[in-house]
Amino acid sequence: MRWVEATAAALCVLLAVTAHADEVSGGTNFSVPPDPRVVSVPQDAAPLWDWRDAELERGLQHSMRNLGLGQALDRRTLSVALVDVTEPTRPRVAAISGDQMFYAASLPKIAVMLAVFQKAHDGELSISGSVWEAMKAMIRRSSNNASTELMHLVGKSYIAKVLADPRYRLYDPSHNGGLWAGKDYAKAGLWRRDPLSNKSHGATTMQIARFFYLVHTGRLVSPAASAQMKVLLADSEIDHKFVKGLRTTRPDAVVYRKAGTWQNFHADGALIERGDGTTYIAAALTSDSRGRWWLPRIIVSMDRLISRQRPASAAASPHSAGSSAN
Repeated sequence: MRWVEATAAALCVLLAVTAHADEVSGGTNFSVPPDPRVVSVPQDAAPLWDWRDAELERGLQHSMRNLGLGQALDRRTLSVALVDVTEPTRPRVAAISGDQMFYAASLPKIAVMLAVFQKAHDGELSISGSVWEAMKAMIRRSSNNASTELMHLVGKSYIAKVLADPRYRLYDPSHNGGLWAGKDYAKAGLWRRDPLSNKSHGATTMQIARFFYLVHTGRLVSPAASAQMKVLLADSEIDHKFVKGLRTTRPDAVVYRKAGTWQNFHADGALIERGDGTTYIAAALTSDSRGRWWLPRIIVSMDRLISRQRPASAAASPHSAGSSAN
């Protein structure tokens, strides 16, 4: 298949040098908080690109332009993706410039989290209490020190392998790349920029959406690991962007998210479980300094669009958003 050939070609470039992760000694299994709900879909379920919904995509275009963001869309300084996963086996997908790579600042720290869980699943490290706390600091507070520590723990080449793994394809050359974390979150520590866009920390909105879809459906590493990732993604300690926008307009929602900011670059991605049973994924990336003000408005507009276009059958959906990560 085309993505397999493209990924294999890219890996020849990416992994010309093999790096081994640091060994972990003395770790013990750590009892994490109770798992939130994950849903189940067939392992071979179609990728999100196959579920594009023309009506939702027209609505997304209209909503963004009504916010005055048409010029940013036309100049491709803004990308957004929205996925209604209330019925997880039939997601409704909309995106604008969804395969365009942006510098994503701290958002690709979710890739580091995935690599930790994958390496633990493979029996190559233990998620001890200190590792769990480092992941909490990395995801909830966006600690650069914790992120760099964890990148050294698993190895940057290992992160790249996991992202390109056929099970996940979160970095996929046939879709212009995706999630990438090839440098410490520090001034030094560059391993490798992504081979397609030359980003040290990069993402596309569609691959952010796929990450959250795989988490939601229990297909990142394992259902148990996906649930534990949801625990980490909940309760963000940074009140801005999507969290700020939903705080007053949708106080019933449980928001699993990771954001990023550096200079003019602003990023946010989230899985949102509403109290009325509606569940959706939202992602936004921009290279405009005004993004810090755009993103709270974007998520409110997306939330309203989901409500307007919610299929009538969703009211009878058996899936509930009442679970919490606490």
